[in-house]
Amino acid sequence: MAQKVVSRQEWRAVAPKKRQHMAGSAGRVVIHHTDTSSCKDSECKGQVLSIQRMHMEQRDFDDIGYNFLVGGDGTVFEGRGWGVVGAHAKGHNSNSVGIAFIGNFNNETPRKEAIMAVKQLLQSGVSTGHLKPDFALFGHRDLGQTECPGNNLYAALPQLKSTP
Repeated sequence: MAQKVVSRQEWRAVAPKKRQHMAGSAGRVVIHHTDTSSCKDSECKGQVLSIQRMHMEQRDFDDIGYNFLVGGDGTVFEGRGWGVVGAHAKGHNSNSVGIAFIGNFNNETPRKEAIMAVKQLLQSGVSTGHLKPDFALFGHRDLGQTECPGNNLYAALPQLKSTP
């Protein structure tokens, strides 16, 4: 079954100021949390747009920082998408895909639906050539001074690379 990804058009994304494409397949995946309230279904669209606005207006990014975001119900939202350099882990963006779980995972535990959706997204990335088959998986805290992706999501990272 093909995974449904909510397109930028569907969540009414603002056009990016500019886009930089990756030179090849990404060798790293960096997992984040948005440090916002969690959401599911249609309520996530507004939250993703709000994150984009904050990234572009307050942080002066060219677009939303993440390549993909995922809601608690497992709905995946296209951020910058595959093959585009993100702005999610300073000094580590040119060869990585940033995936953000919507919520604060110091307080919450990631839902099984969200974990499964990201696993499927990663498998899709490998099968379409956007991710190297032997990609490395990191929590944002592994690459910088931050609590991101929260203790509960960080503890769940091994589940993302395990086979179904």
